[in-house]
Amino acid sequence: MSYEIYLVEDEENLNDILKSYLENEGFQVTSFLNGESARKYIFTPPDLWVLDIMLPDIDGFQLLKEIKDKDKDIPVIFISARDKDIDRIIGLEMGSDDYISKPFMPRELVIRVQKLLKRVYGTEKSKNVIAIDEYSIDMEKRIVKDQLEEVMMTSREFDLLALLINKKGGAISREQILYDLWGDDYFGSDRVVDDLVRRLRKKLPKLKLETIYGHGYRLLN
Repeated sequence: MSYEIYLVEDEENLNDILKSYLENEGFQVTSFLNGESARKYIFTPPDLWVLDIMLPDIDGFQLLKEIKDKDKDIPVIFISARDKDIDRIIGLEMGSDDYISKPFMPRELVIRVQKLLKRVYGTEKSKNVIAIDEYSIDMEKRIVKDQLEEVMMTSREFDLLALLINKKGGAISREQILYDLWGDDYFGSDRVVDDLVRRLRKKLPKLKLETIYGHGYRLLN
């Protein structure tokens, strides 16, 4: 699993060039040409933001504040063509992790991104950590976090969550859940599935888990 980057740059040509350079290094890049479109994605955070200060709608500092209010630890690189000393000080005070002033070579941004990601996440991002509906889920360690706080779950609750994730977007019947989690020698009521789903929803209320009446459940994309 490669790192995901959100790039906010209103100069369309520069946006395309930076996106291309980053993708050539193996990053997953979602780019935005204004702050309003980027703002909608604050609650589905990437691994790193690359954020221009001078945007046509929202001030870059305001967008940084909202990003850090949601997750103070998410790394952000600021881009600006204005007075670099003032912007650097303000940006660092607000929580930005690095700063690059225009004009710059696209390769310089790539190097800064690589160094910052290594500093924040280590040599390699865990391939078993995924993000679902604002939750961070470590499939190997069987740990679920809501932002930075761990959600305590039973083994069977996590098994159900993993099953739904593996089938994400597709319907899964109560019978299939019963078979996968309790085995083919279980002879009790399938109501235990509904009870388990109820507990999962209570612990993960932001999970987009749909009930398919008369059949089972679906975890929405």
